[in-house]
Amino acid sequence: MLKHLTIPRGPLELAADLHLPDPSDSDAPLRAVVLSTPGSSVKEQIGANYASRLAALGIAALVFDPAHQGQSGGEPRDLEDPYRRGEDISYAIDALTTIPGIDPRRVGVLGICAGGGYAVHTARTDHRIKAVSTIVPGNMGTSFRSFQLDGPTAALDTLADARIEETRSGQLSRVTWLPDTLQDAAAAGLTDIDTTQAITYYRTERGRNEHSTNQRLSRGDSLLLGYDAFHLADQLMTQPLQIILAGRIGNTGSYDTGMQLWKLAPNPVDLMVIDGAGHYEMYDEPEYVDAAVKRLADFYLNNL
Repeated sequence: MLKHLTIPRGPLELAADLHLPDPSDSDAPLRAVVLSTPGSSVKEQIGANYASRLAALGIAALVFDPAHQGQSGGEPRDLEDPYRRGEDISYAIDALTTIPGIDPRRVGVLGICAGGGYAVHTARTDHRIKAVSTIVPGNMGTSFRSFQLDGPTAALDTLADARIEETRSGQLSRVTWLPDTLQDAAAAGLTDIDTTQAITYYRTERGRNEHSTNQRLSRGDSLLLGYDAFHLADQLMTQPLQIILAGRIGNTGSYDTGMQLWKLAPNPVDLMVIDGAGHYEMYDEPEYVDAAVKRLADFYLNNL
């Protein structure tokens, strides 16, 4: 069962899909999971792949478009603000607590890729979240700082100058998350398997969605450069933690990030490495997604 929801979020609304188990004879309130999805993705993509499968195993799953993205409200468009991404999760939990048949004290979170970092960052201080799972987790701050050839402080200086010019001109600048085609990637010298698989998922019929723009507002990058998804997690995120990683270690950094989180967390419960899987193959390849969801369901059934 699928219900389309709008979630109040201050002056704007988030567009969301609630995946529900088929009706049963049981009157017991449902466990529920809020999904925090990868940067640039929308609710119909990776989130739906996992939410629908969790619902089939008896767990309600809510996936939403982040503020400023997809079908959610918020201006300017295409903003990737890591702090607002975390707040979105908390607003989604607010919505779950008002839905009949959902147990508000049995709510978990599932974060995928960048959404894994956002989920951890939120769970540190929102202890309505009773269990945390991440799949190929990313820490966007660490990633963005590592991308800067001249270092993050030089990048911040450049972004500051650019924002001055944007403010004067009234024209906001955007960059693409990924090359739009494999040909564009090859022309830029990006032929590694992870970039190729990311483009094959996001920019072809395999995973493309009309509401996923592949655009990121440049001024949000300064926020990402100063962000640390795991700040104080070792002290504050006491909930049971599960981490699911792709066994083929590529250049996304998710394997190392997951292992770092595993060592950092106060209450690590379950670690799974899926042999043969690459980072982006964890998004929709049935063999790998089904294996992950079975492990997810066991984790949530035992910890929610």
